[in-house]
Amino acid sequence: MNTEITDKNKFEGWVLYDAECRFCLRLARRFHRTLAHRQFELLPLQTPWVRTRIGLEDSELLTEMRLLKPGGAVFSGADALREIARGFWWTWPFRQLSRIPAVMGFFRRGYRWIAHHRCCMVSACEIPTSPLEEQHHRSCKRTVFFEMP
Repeated sequence: MNTEITDKNKFEGWVLYDAECRFCLRLARRFHRTLAHRQFELLPLQTPWVRTRIGLEDSELLTEMRLLKPGGAVFSGADALREIARGFWWTWPFRQLSRIPAVMGFFRRGYRWIAHHRCCMVSACEIPTSPLEEQHHRSCKRTVFFEMP
């Protein structure tokens, strides 16, 4: 019985997001409880010890979300989502499809496209508030792709 309790309380890792991005903040707030229930902790990529641990330049660090496992493994983008999905039974179709290299390549490209345009997805193109949003503001063709509730 003690083994079951220990396994259920096993810490799975830190889900790292860009705290200066409104899109990322909304997603973090929306999924905070769900992730905490599965033993994931949300932390900004801007956290000093995280920056040191990941060891990437600022220009690369904030390009996509990351998952830092307790053992030190780091996953990013679609690969991080696939790792997180392992804790949710209803994601089995995604996990099975992601085993096919061509499909995982499609997921990675899709993730990178969304990550690159994330500042334009919450009306951020109208009023940039960070250097990243300012950069995307200059490159966007449309004002808003969609508004998240």
